[in-house]
Amino acid sequence: MKMRHFSQLPKAYMAYPKVLQGLIQKPQTSSPSLPQVEYIVDHLQIDSVHLAKYKKICHYFSDGYVPATYLAVLSQSLQMHMMTQEDFPFPILGLVHLRNQVKQHRPVQVNETIELSCRFGEIDQHDKGIVFDFIATARVSGEIVFEGLMTYLSRQKVTAPPVDKQKSTNAQQPVYQVIEQWQLAENLGRQYAQISGDFNLIHLHALTAKIFGFKQAIAHGLWSKARALAALAPLPNAYQADVWFKLPIFLPSQVEFLTDESSESTSHFMIRNAKTHKPHLMGTLITLN
Repeated sequence: MKMRHFSQLPKAYMAYPKVLQGLIQKPQTSSPSLPQVEYIVDHLQIDSVHLAKYKKICHYFSDGYVPATYLAVLSQSLQMHMMTQEDFPFPILGLVHLRNQVKQHRPVQVNETIELSCRFGEIDQHDKGIVFDFIATARVSGEIVFEGLMTYLSRQKVTAPPVDKQKSTNAQQPVYQVIEQWQLAENLGRQYAQISGDFNLIHLHALTAKIFGFKQAIAHGLWSKARALAALAPLPNAYQADVWFKLPIFLPSQVEFLTDESSESTSHFMIRNAKTHKPHLMGTLITLN
């Protein structure tokens, strides 16, 4: 596997000229494969001012620690450059975030020096196109403190039906209770893009979202996950948080946050539309030993 090292985190916006170029020169996807490459920031220092802005928009407490979702956001900058600098087989604009998993092995302090790396994971078929993974890892003095898995969908025509990988429905279903109700503003996507560096057009405005088949701009998946985890605070010192993005959260909208915390080690949570009660996001928070 090829490795590329960086002395500092590359700016996501530097990749956007090549992203926009993809609107004209679309890659071929007849037999897609992902580059065998890993991007590594050797000595990453957390920008405390930027972190404070992130915590504010996601409603995290200011506690001197780095949320696992923030490390996932920082890894997206590496992802952007991996998709534009390598032989990436899909159009970048319009990619849809389907699933996100973060695993925090211990709390990370703001003043710690981090090695942050990202590589491509698996590629597979989906009933709406092709899905692929990014795998991110953060280390402090060689110790793994964070792991992330991000699954994206490239929407396209599928020539063969995907293998059914649905889990058994015999498991006991969570009993959710409404905890909070959130009013999400029309400009939330633009505000979060300024902080996260994710300027995917589906998040910015109704006019640009319609280019990719959405009637309105939709909220960033990592924002909605972070907002949910912030509502579950205080979080365990070590945990795994999985979310599956269901229906897009159109902006503006009113949503409800629900939880089932009947288990000592596992919490189930959901963000759903306040009017239709259809789920936007479903997730689990598991306490790790």
